[in-house]
Amino acid sequence: MRILHIAAHLGGGIGKAHAAIAGELPRGVEQTFLLLEEPIDRRHPDAVARCGARVIVERDPVRIRTLALQADIVQLEYWGHPLLNKYAHFALVPRVKTVCWSHVSGLFPPALPVFLAVDRLVLTSDISLPIVPRAIRNRTSVINSGFSFAGMRSQSRPPRRKPAIAYLGTVDFKKLHRGIFDAVDAFDDDMAPVSLWGHISPDVAICAAAMRHPERIALRGHTPDPVSALAEAEIFFYPLRCDHYGTAENALVEAMSMGLVPVVLDNPAETKIVTHGKSGFVAHTIDECVSCLRRLVQAPSLREEMGASAAREAQSKSPVRSANAFVELWAGLVAERGSVPVRQYA
Repeated sequence: MRILHIAAHLGGGIGKAHAAIAGELPRGVEQTFLLLEEPIDRRHPDAVARCGARVIVERDPVRIRTLALQADIVQLEYWGHPLLNKYAHFALVPRVKTVCWSHVSGLFPPALPVFLAVDRLVLTSDISLPIVPRAIRNRTSVINSGFSFAGMRSQSRPPRRKPAIAYLGTVDFKKLHRGIFDAVDAFDDDMAPVSLWGHISPDVAICAAAMRHPERIALRGHTPDPVSALAEAEIFFYPLRCDHYGTAENALVEAMSMGLVPVVLDNPAETKIVTHGKSGFVAHTIDECVSCLRRLVQAPSLREEMGASAAREAQSKSPVRSANAFVELWAGLVAERGSVPVRQYA
């Protein structure tokens, strides 16, 4: 079964998801990733290549159409990038079944994809289901793209008076809530600084420097090793804008799988991942976030209990489940086409 994935690139969450899924696919699945621009970060393209996938960079319409005709399934990897919008139609060819995997919720810009010719729309979270047009709901599936770290469990850490607090992800106000600095300024004096891991945008750096207590924020920058970055933390403070575009929130799931207790705002994606009062705290406001953080800092036993619960919940989000779901979806589409015999992929 030959799958042609077409993506603008394989950076960020989409690259991380495919790098994880590629390692769990059976031998009968042959993947080609057609990227519309040269990767800046080679980690994820190299990871899928090590799993046996072919990775090429191409924009020539004739070459795209030729590759599509050679495939059993064409899968468009969508997150609103204009290059995919421009070139996708060259891959929509007769007799080849098509899938569009949407990596945005569609609740806020960018909107859900409108490639009407595709045979299946796949969402990364069921938070998007209510806004799927009625005409294509029977052709819509949900397959998760945010995964826990394999084999991680809540680690027993010695009680500390100042438990470490971390944020890892998009350190940009396109996604990060501006109130994070108000929250940290409102901390008690005996609370530890918050480490921000990720590419730091200039606006974020300016706001951090303008805090009343700038010493309470540590701008750590990008890390290729999130496990090491989060290893000493016990609390994951992850306040995002209410109109952010995310769905599966890989960083949040990864942190939970390490036993960090999350404190998040009540946005649709986060409320599907964190069970309030059990695997973390879901706050309605920035002020509530501060109260939740204080409560965790003051109660080591609560941190330990909720961290263990967070790790258990995160382990249910695994790449093997998503890989199996895609194999089932692809095989079903190939069977619908009828030109290729159905095989058992194991």
